[in-house]
Amino acid sequence: MNTDDAVDLTADLIDSEARDTVTVSGADASTYLQSQIAQEIRDLAVGSARWTFVLDPTGKIDSFARIRRTADDVFVLDTDAGFGEGLVARINRFKIRVDADVELTPAASAAPSADHEAARIAAGWPRMGNEIEPGSTIPATTGVTNLAVNFTKGCYPGQELVERMDSRGADAPKSLRVVDVADGTAAGSPVVVDGDEVGTVTSVSGTIGLAYIKRGNDVGRAPAHLD
Repeated sequence: MNTDDAVDLTADLIDSEARDTVTVSGADASTYLQSQIAQEIRDLAVGSARWTFVLDPTGKIDSFARIRRTADDVFVLDTDAGFGEGLVARINRFKIRVDADVELTPAASAAPSADHEAARIAAGWPRMGNEIEPGSTIPATTGVTNLAVNFTKGCYPGQELVERMDSRGADAPKSLRVVDVADGTAAGSPVVVDGDEVGTVTSVSGTIGLAYIKRGNDVGRAPAHLD
């Protein structure tokens, strides 16, 4: 799948009103961001966007965002509401003698609409704060590395863990799955099969949920973007 097309394919899952935006502009914006994120942006056309992880040096996810090029030296990243400040802090962390300004615009709404949330969960798309905890979640568990990581772009913080797991074909200790749940199930509930706890529910909409399922358990179904 073309990573630019992936943004269009996930449009119905994302409520634009519930996204913090971070604008990075300046003569060094492109080269600096290229060195910091998991996605390739040197060939990103003006007006196009891609999904990307922004990782900490150990390979844990700091942010999961879309990055759109709005001019040759202007990029707009958007992420789930409430996580823009963390993205700004991460972008600024290594910005030394770099000609690039970073500006945060908070989301208009703190939470996505019920329709967007239902579509997101049914598709198996991760959300910051639910399926992705900054500083602790590794990319391989989320099911979106094929859309958010470019494996040929070169060095960036956190690359070693991502590349090592990919090159070895290593299975993550858990994986995100779409599961059927009982009415009234809440995030944090255990997933139990034959008396054994095999996972944890992370998001719920009606009787459909997302859950992290332990390796070796065939529970639920793969996210739609992995089919």
